[in-house]
Amino acid sequence: MEHIVFLDRATIPAHIDISRPQSAHQWIEYQRTSPSQLIERLQHATIAISNKVQLTADILSQLPNLKFIAIGATGTNNVDLDYCHRHNIPVSNIRGYATRSVPEHVLAMIFALKRNLIGYQQDIIAGEWQKQQQFCFFTHSISDIAGSTIGIIGKGSLGVATANLATALGMKVLFAEHKHVTTCREGYTLFNDVLQQADIITLHCPLTDTTEGLIAKAELAQMKPNAILINTGRGGLVNEQDLVDALLAKKIAGAGCDVFTSEPPTDDNPLLQQAHLPNLLLTPHVAWGSDSAITALVNQLIENIECFCNGKPHNLV
Repeated sequence: MEHIVFLDRATIPAHIDISRPQSAHQWIEYQRTSPSQLIERLQHATIAISNKVQLTADILSQLPNLKFIAIGATGTNNVDLDYCHRHNIPVSNIRGYATRSVPEHVLAMIFALKRNLIGYQQDIIAGEWQKQQQFCFFTHSISDIAGSTIGIIGKGSLGVATANLATALGMKVLFAEHKHVTTCREGYTLFNDVLQQADIITLHCPLTDTTEGLIAKAELAQMKPNAILINTGRGGLVNEQDLVDALLAKKIAGAGCDVFTSEPPTDDNPLLQQAHLPNLLLTPHVAWGSDSAITALVNQLIENIECFCNGKPHNLV
């Protein structure tokens, strides 16, 4: 019988039901788990489920019964994969579940920023319409989506799905080649050329040692002054202070961030410090979170566990 421990059930909304594996098992779930609670809670576990709880080499080395880790997300940076590979602990993740939810969130942010919806709402609340004394007023520019060029960094399932929506709306799509690469694969455009040509940059690549700080001062300086940046990937892909500086200096026109370097962010986070800006749209890492996407995620999570229990693990990383 497998001993399954879900470390952070609170990462899944309470109204989403999670079925149980059909294989013989004991199931224990905790809403949240702090680092100091990990050893005790996983001491007898054979299968650990974690969405965001960090499973480091130090922690894993103290869990002799652990046979399998099921990550409840696509990102794998919360688990020490090197340790798992060396010690033959299979790890699975979730794939392809949010190919509607994330791209739709990206498009929602693009529309809000290109049409300056936040700025206009702030102006109405401040009484600007009454001051203007006419049927409408234009305190912010409004840009069409159709005809824009969107630069997509990352050509996985989310990047491709975003491209499909963008194309349907009449945008020209450029997929960025890896940074610092001087020759392009077919279907890609040089990284710097994408920065310089795009009206919209959207990030859909994983956070790794090579992509951390992918967009910082030098990259923002290459973007058009009327361009916007969307990050629904990982917070560490963007230098947050450099992004705020670019917005304040009007180096770029706007930004939408669904992810932060630290989550939840601390009060001194540069993005939170400037959350009042009309051209900065912040959401709390929910781009992935439509009800249909989360349902698909939990179904795949249980399927990953079932496959492992049946001796046919899949979605291994």
